[in-house]
Amino acid sequence: MQIHVVERNQTLTSIASRYSVSPNIITEANQLPNPDQLVVGQALVIPIYGSFYWVQSGDSLWSIGQKFGIPFQELARINAIPINQPLHVGLRLYIPQRQKSNREFNAYVEPIGNTVSEVLENSAREAAPYLTYLAPFAYLAKNDGALAAPPLNQFPAIARANNNTLMMVIANQAEGQFNSELAHTLLTNQQIQNTFLNNIISEAKRIGFRDIHFDFERLFPRDREAYNQFLRTASTRLHNEGMLISTALAPKTSSEQQGEWYEAHDYRAHGEIVDFVVIMTYEWGYSGGPAMAVSPIGPVRNVLEYALSVIPSNKIMMGQNLYGYDWTLPFVQGTTARAVSPQQAIQIAARENVAIQYDEQAQAPFFTYTANDGRNHEVWFEDARSIQAKFDLVKELNLRGVSYWKLGLSFPQNWLLITDNFNVVKK
Repeated sequence: MQIHVVERNQTLTSIASRYSVSPNIITEANQLPNPDQLVVGQALVIPIYGSFYWVQSGDSLWSIGQKFGIPFQELARINAIPINQPLHVGLRLYIPQRQKSNREFNAYVEPIGNTVSEVLENSAREAAPYLTYLAPFAYLAKNDGALAAPPLNQFPAIARANNNTLMMVIANQAEGQFNSELAHTLLTNQQIQNTFLNNIISEAKRIGFRDIHFDFERLFPRDREAYNQFLRTASTRLHNEGMLISTALAPKTSSEQQGEWYEAHDYRAHGEIVDFVVIMTYEWGYSGGPAMAVSPIGPVRNVLEYALSVIPSNKIMMGQNLYGYDWTLPFVQGTTARAVSPQQAIQIAARENVAIQYDEQAQAPFFTYTANDGRNHEVWFEDARSIQAKFDLVKELNLRGVSYWKLGLSFPQNWLLITDNFNVVKK
C-alpha cells in the first residue's frame, strides 16, 4: 500500500500512471469526494502490493532499510542494485509488503436519540469486517442498579455476521453528563451494586454481549479504591459467566495526575484486574478548546509510555479519533468547533481552494481558510499519514490494538491501512 501526497499540478490520471493503476481504483479506494479537483497536500492511499520510495538527498540503502524495517542487503537484492552503489536522488526503489502482526480493533457506535440512523447502521456494517469488537454506546446506569438500554437495531446481527465480539458499554451518565454522585452510589452501596451486576449479566446473556466495558468517568477522587474493588467483584462474576471485562481510562501521564477526570482511574489496578483497557488518547484538540490536533502523536506517546510502566502491553488499546474539527478564529472560550469527517475536511479544502499542510511534530494534517462571512477558520483532521504514524506506534510499543471513537464519520483510508498493517483478530 502506497501513501501518496498530492503535489501542485498533479491530477488523478497522472498519479495513477505513476503507480501503473487506473484512476478508478484510486477513486474507489479513497472514496474520493473530489476526483476532479484534488487538493495540494491531500493524502491518497494507492492500493498496490508493497510500495515505492524515491531516493532523497542523504539516503543510503542502510538508512532506507532502517526506515522500512528491511535489511539493506534484501533491499538491494529486490531492486537489483549493487550493495555498494551510491544512490542517485530520484531513484525509485520498490519496498516489499510489510509483515503483518495480529491486533485487535474496537469501534464505538453512538446512536443519537431513540433511533439508529441508516447512515450509522451502514457505517457499522462497513467497519465490522475490520473489527474485533463492536461497541454500541451506551447502557446508562441508574441509581437503583437498573439499566437504560441504547437502541441496538441491527448491531447484534452485524456483530454476529462479522464475528465481532459485541461489547456492552456501561456509562455513569445522567442527562448527557458523566455523574459523580451516580457512580458513588453504584460503587459504595452493596445492595444496589449486586442488583446492578445482576442486571448487567442478565442483559448480556439476552443480547449476546461477550465483553462488559465500564466507561465510568468524572469520579470522585475518594472513590478510586471503591472503583477498584467494584471491578474486582465484577471481574470475578463476569469471568465465571465466561465474559470479558474491560474499562475506558482517561489519558494520564503519572499516577499523581490531578483533576476530576484522572484521579480515580488507577492504571495499575485496572491493569491487574480487567482483561484490557481502552485509553482515550484523543481530544487534546477538543470541540470546546483552541484549535490543535485532536490526537498529536507526542502527547499520545507520553500517555502510552506511562501506561506501559504499570499495565502489560497486551492489555492496552490505544484510543483513536475518526473525526476532526473546524474552528472559527480567533478562538473564544465558550464557543464550539464543528466536527468534520476526514472526507468532509477534504471537501472544505477543495471548495476553499486551499492547500492541506502537515504538522510533522503532531503528525497531523491541517489547513486554514477564510469563509464567506470574512471569519478565519482552522481545520485539523486525520489522514492516511497520521493513521499510519499511529499504527507504527502501536507496533513499536507492542500494544493490544486500537479503539475508535466513533463510527458514523467517513474515513475509508483507515480501514484500508488496517488490512495493510495487521491481521484483525476475530473472536
